[in-house]
Amino acid sequence: MPVVVVESPAKAKTINKYLGKDYTVLASYGHVRDLPPKDGSVDPDHEFEMKWEIGADSRKHVKAIADALKDDDELILATDPDREGEAISWHLQEALTKRRAIKKSTAVSRVTFNAITKPAILEAMKHPRQVDVPLVDAYLARRALDYLVGFNLSPVLWRKLPGARSAGRVQSVCLRLIVEREQEIEAFNPQEYWTVKALLETPRGQSFEARLTQLSGKKLDKFDLKDRMSAEMAVQAVSSRALKVASVEAKPGSRNPSAPFMTSTLQQEASRKFGMGARQTMNAAQRLYEAGLITYMRTDGIDMAPEAVAQAREAIKARYGEQYVPKSPRIYKNKAKNAQEAHECIRPTDMFAAPDKVNLGDADQRKLYDLIWKRTIAAQMEGAKLERTTVDIASDDHEVVLRATGQVVVFDGFMAVYTEGRDDVEEDDEGRLPQITQGEVLKKVAGGLKAQAAEKEAILGAEDAVMGLQHHTNPPPRYTEATLVKRMEELGIGRPSTYASVLTTIVDREYVRKEQNRLIPEDKGRIVTIFLMNFFRKYVGYEFTANLEEELDEISAGELDYKEVLAKFWRDFHAAIAETSDLRISEVLDKLDDALAPQLYPPREDGSDPRVCPKCGQGSLHLKTSRTGGFVGCSNYPECTYTRPIAGEGAEGDERLLGEDNGDEIWLKSGRFGPYVQRGEPTPENKKPPRASLPKGWSKDDMDLEKALTLLSLPREIGEHPEGGMIKANFGRFGPYLMHQLPDEAKPVYANLKDPNDVFECGMNRAVELITEKRNNPGRGRSAAAKPLKELGEHPDGGGPVNVMEGRYGPYVKWEKVNATLPKDIKPEDLTMEQAVELIAEKAAKGGKKKAPAKKKAAPKKKPAAKKAPAKKKAAAKKTTASSSDDGDVVE
Repeated sequence: MPVVVVESPAKAKTINKYLGKDYTVLASYGHVRDLPPKDGSVDPDHEFEMKWEIGADSRKHVKAIADALKDDDELILATDPDREGEAISWHLQEALTKRRAIKKSTAVSRVTFNAITKPAILEAMKHPRQVDVPLVDAYLARRALDYLVGFNLSPVLWRKLPGARSAGRVQSVCLRLIVEREQEIEAFNPQEYWTVKALLETPRGQSFEARLTQLSGKKLDKFDLKDRMSAEMAVQAVSSRALKVASVEAKPGSRNPSAPFMTSTLQQEASRKFGMGARQTMNAAQRLYEAGLITYMRTDGIDMAPEAVAQAREAIKARYGEQYVPKSPRIYKNKAKNAQEAHECIRPTDMFAAPDKVNLGDADQRKLYDLIWKRTIAAQMEGAKLERTTVDIASDDHEVVLRATGQVVVFDGFMAVYTEGRDDVEEDDEGRLPQITQGEVLKKVAGGLKAQAAEKEAILGAEDAVMGLQHHTNPPPRYTEATLVKRMEELGIGRPSTYASVLTTIVDREYVRKEQNRLIPEDKGRIVTIFLMNFFRKYVGYEFTANLEEELDEISAGELDYKEVLAKFWRDFHAAIAETSDLRISEVLDKLDDALAPQLYPPREDGSDPRVCPKCGQGSLHLKTSRTGGFVGCSNYPECTYTRPIAGEGAEGDERLLGEDNGDEIWLKSGRFGPYVQRGEPTPENKKPPRASLPKGWSKDDMDLEKALTLLSLPREIGEHPEGGMIKANFGRFGPYLMHQLPDEAKPVYANLKDPNDVFECGMNRAVELITEKRNNPGRGRSAAAKPLKELGEHPDGGGPVNVMEGRYGPYVKWEKVNATLPKDIKPEDLTMEQAVELIAEKAAKGGKKKAPAKKKAAPKKKPAAKKAPAKKKAAAKKTTASSSDDGDVVE
């Protein structure tokens, strides 16, 4: 039987079902080899020789494939149909050849399929080929470049910028985009402008709004009404004149559907419509693909297979009617530069499988499938037919001209199914207009604009029928994951399959944080970007990075030698690394301090030197670095401990003196974990003065001396427990808590409090009650155990309850420490113990854990008392590896 290898066990199970008993289908569990994270894994001195290593987790999977090949002399590599999939097939072939599992007589072939459906898989098996060498070369070049940049540039960052974590070929350019956008926002000066509009009424009593477009015979540009005075004059000009309809123009219009999804557009739309991150989107898409519901989800292509187009047209006709099917199929031009990677778009495998007919338990999968199905169906539907109406209203002397626009959908077409989201929604003036006829005299509607005028700075004209409204230009918006992916795609940086991992990395490295789906650079990210822009500008250049991507595409097309590309890159990059390595940290900080000066030291209102320390008045401010990133500090340290973030609250800093208590200054400061209050400053005798973090819900803007002293007085002693020992209340890592220790107890008991105010208000009776409840139920943790969906009973081999639980990603079987996800085709209420045991065994084997049944059977053999003691010691040793949190809960 031929041995077929795919990446995941889920795919293996599905494909095995389609291929039948004549094939052995095994999983590689992803990449089987990688470059060891040590010096010399890529050797530039020996034609960029790469030293690969089979991962510890992969060895057993490679062995399983090798063992299968002892009986079968044919290997079919059926990994994913992209560059990564080709690389995995190549790694497998190389690793198995080195193990001598592939012999001269072994037939090795490569097959690819774009969807996990029976027809697609059986058709792929009819067209085997060999591993695509140019595509593998492109992978090797990309992997070597990423290694050479990361492994050589990251140590420079560690040495020159304490606290910096890493740099990367695409990651650092992506970070630069976010940092530069933030700098644009900070440097932005809003510009004032005004608009004037009137609420008008037709002779038939229907009202609508119109905007002033011409004044005194001149067409108004955006900033022509630049202040309140000019706006008042314009409002008066409109208010004092009678108005009538000068012209009505109706033009037919149309709107065509968007192209089907490729990876980047799917990520963008999922972010816009659902707030889903790139990784979250790709995880859900991966599961939909493995379930056979959609085609492969990593693709640059937007074209559809002819049979898919035909089926989509049939589904549209059946569901919406023949008028929604265009006369000829819509053809979308593939944007992929490399034909070998120009796969089909992301689409449903069955166009008739509408979202309401597909039973998906997971919310992310459900939303994403609905989005993909609608976008794909809409892409083959008739365009929408519109009628756009423009009405000009003028005074008799033509001193003022107003305009109203409206849009009517004559035929909805694809809009009956789907409309694409927008990154930044603009004002929509495309509402429907009432019936308006040229020459009609229009009446101004008194009082109709009062509500709108109350929202912003406004001027109301006579009878409140005309309004001048103040506006200010807005800075460019911060990037969302959707807009960042779109911008990277426009610049040609990275590839769709890499965007999710790049975005995840810069957040994990604490270079960027996400707030309300917007990406905001941290101080650490700013410092790293400024450093790279000053010392490695070429390698974070947009054009350079995009050109390198094009060269990688040319390698995969067989048009370039990947070793020549690597040699050209390494020659200049190595020289830049060597030059920077000789710099002292002080030199680096001086250069960064100068580069950031306009941002770090903005002019002060009193005209004083912005570099003079505002705290001691003697030292000068300078950029410094720490493990947590960059900050501005006083040169008089340690006598003066003034610090502030590099993106702090102007020159006055981010620390505030709240007052004095018993001769100590009480300060409000900001640190790595947020704002905190502190008594005094560090001294040689008192290196760590008392401090307390602000509890959740407390605003630093509302902090005063009284509140600070309350926090610094913690822990609060509530009273003596009836059985001995003081009960105390405090804030910990996980929130407010009570603490108590009996005289004969080895360690304290901690009980969580729900409300932060309880730390200051909880009385003795309630404190004793909570402590007693916690002491009697020590294993309950922070919340009660979840109720099982179904209880199956005791495990037949190992004992212990087997239950079906509801999890974040759907129902799962739980037995001891093994959690096995329930297949989509099995409902929790239908699961049998036999099926559950099988799922548990599979999960235990996959996780590399010893099967618990064996442990259970071995337990009765412990007869001699002497053998029990070591077992207890092991258990005790295991417990000591746990760390106790601030509020007493043990964290494994």
